[in-house]
Amino acid sequence: MEIRSIQKFNLINSIALISMSAWGYIDTNSFTALIPAFFGVILLLLGTMLTNEKLVKLSAHLVVLFTLLILLALVIQVLPGVVERGGIGLIRVILMISTSALAMIVFIKSFIDNRKSR
Repeated sequence: MEIRSIQKFNLINSIALISMSAWGYIDTNSFTALIPAFFGVILLLLGTMLTNEKLVKLSAHLVVLFTLLILLALVIQVLPGVVERGGIGLIRVILMISTSALAMIVFIKSFIDNRKSR
């Protein structure tokens, strides 16, 4: 798997985090709903660094770290409360968890493939 796959899945995850978070803020008027958007913006910025050969290793590892952090936060902190309340918020959170988990799978597979090719 090459760096383009990481960039593509990072972009999809970033857009999902930003858009679902913005929708959550509009729906609830709670600033805490914007926390995933903050992570989405960071992931977008780190994704642009993946094209720089000198920074690709650092930025790839930071993308994985921030993706893992938001994934854990969504599953551990957000999901239990949203499951209890139900509604459209549950769909938003499940979408963010799904894109983050899929991105993590792609990132880990890429790291494993890279390690095997050495």
